[in-house]
Amino acid sequence: MSVVINGDFLCRNLTGIERFAFETCSRLDNLIRKDEVTIYVPSNAQTIPQWKNIKIIRSDKDCRFFPKWEHLEFSAFCKKNRCIPLDFANVTPYFNPGIVFIHDIYAKLYPNDFKGKKDRLIRLYMCMMYRRAAKKAKQIISVSNFSKNQLCSLYKVDEQKVSVIYNGWEHFSLIKEDKGIFSRFPSLKEKEFFFTLGSLQKRKNLKWICDYARKHPDQVFAVSGKAISGMVSDDIKVLQTLQNVVLLGYVSDEEVKALMSKCKAFLFPSYYEGFGIPPLEALSCGAQIIISKASCLPELYKDCAHYIDPFSTDIDLNELLKEKISSADLLLKTYSYQKAAEDLLKIIRQF
Repeated sequence: MSVVINGDFLCRNLTGIERFAFETCSRLDNLIRKDEVTIYVPSNAQTIPQWKNIKIIRSDKDCRFFPKWEHLEFSAFCKKNRCIPLDFANVTPYFNPGIVFIHDIYAKLYPNDFKGKKDRLIRLYMCMMYRRAAKKAKQIISVSNFSKNQLCSLYKVDEQKVSVIYNGWEHFSLIKEDKGIFSRFPSLKEKEFFFTLGSLQKRKNLKWICDYARKHPDQVFAVSGKAISGMVSDDIKVLQTLQNVVLLGYVSDEEVKALMSKCKAFLFPSYYEGFGIPPLEALSCGAQIIISKASCLPELYKDCAHYIDPFSTDIDLNELLKEKISSADLLLKTYSYQKAAEDLLKIIRQF
């Protein structure tokens, strides 16, 4: 066993990083020789994939406290079998660093977004992991050149040590629309509302929507997403008071696809992202996207998007949508889990 994947992402809902890990591994399974790569899976995994070539080893230990799993259980397994750990989620075994995806360095760059005691501890832990990966990881993988450049600049990492593997979107093509969401929220009329999706973290910039919605009471906004720990924007309370904002709470993938397909435009005012998958999903549904001219987003979405300043609402979205933009067809071909798996395999085979 030369490389072993940390299967802790199978203990969480398949969104964001977890989705990327699952979909990339599923395609990697079709590219490798049998048992060329192993995945070590906690006993409490929610999903056990039916892969034919990636060797799946079930641990008798569960993963309820992720740092313990990472630095004790997973690390011990890798050390015992003299193999290289591969992590998809910004962390690597402290005493046995391996191949690690660092999607972004949000915790390092935005300390003021982490205010509660628990969140400050999370930030300290993540910053420790960034630093450890920068100094000791065998290979770092980022998901955009923007994130790579930030990591190399801030932590003085040799550029040769950091590869870039982009995200994909193909899972979204298999999802069927659930239009029942419009029965639950009858105020949302086709092509008459702006839709935004996220974790409700502060970096998702709900403040922009608050400020803009106040100025434009005639425009309707649908906001979905769930809270992550205490890093939740205080602006949710303000959004609850605005008549032209519909807070959807958690919505299923099927409902998300229906909303993206029927919205006037998908709105993504985030001021910091390592990649930003939702706009890519929206483009795959044929939606126009309005995104921040910030962080990695211009690099990734080029001239297929309408851009806003994430710190200014002095704009009219309806006027912005009159701008001519390029077709997203080529963009959607550029980013794929298949390409991600192929690039990852090249890295794995170096070891």
